[in-house]
Amino acid sequence: MLDTIEMAAVESLVKVEEKPVNREKTCPLLLRVFCAMGHHNNLSEYYRGAVPGNELQIYTWMDATLRELTGLIKEVNIESRVRGTTFDFVLVSPEYNNSRFNAFEIGHTVAGNRSPDDSKTLGNTRFTIGDYLDVCITTPERFMRRPAPMRYLKKKKPFSH
Repeated sequence: MLDTIEMAAVESLVKVEEKPVNREKTCPLLLRVFCAMGHHNNLSEYYRGAVPGNELQIYTWMDATLRELTGLIKEVNIESRVRGTTFDFVLVSPEYNNSRFNAFEIGHTVAGNRSPDDSKTLGNTRFTIGDYLDVCITTPERFMRRPAPMRYLKKKKPFSH
């Protein structure tokens, strides 16, 4: 009996009831997004009011999905438009009473493919106004096998006359 009560409490915490946002009447928030190719920005770059130089400012609402944000990033980042490019979203939020920041993975999307996190909204995450999004953009070429080093390739015999 106690286990089912505990499970119900956990499920109620996990499922956040999100109210639909009337985008015609609700003022958007400024979302500061920092995108980097192949890596996340280092948390030390967010120290004492400083931010990384690769900033993208998006005006959006709390019901914006990760898929929607992916589309907006692709509009300004040409390299990320390749099918199969992954977008790993990390929420960067300040520690209270401190000048340090914490990072929380909130999901990932894939350009041209469906992913489980496509419909996740900012409101479904720990996001609060004033937090940053750090996005690692990884193109499919980075996942492809690289050619073997020369020492592993068979050497061809020199051509002789």
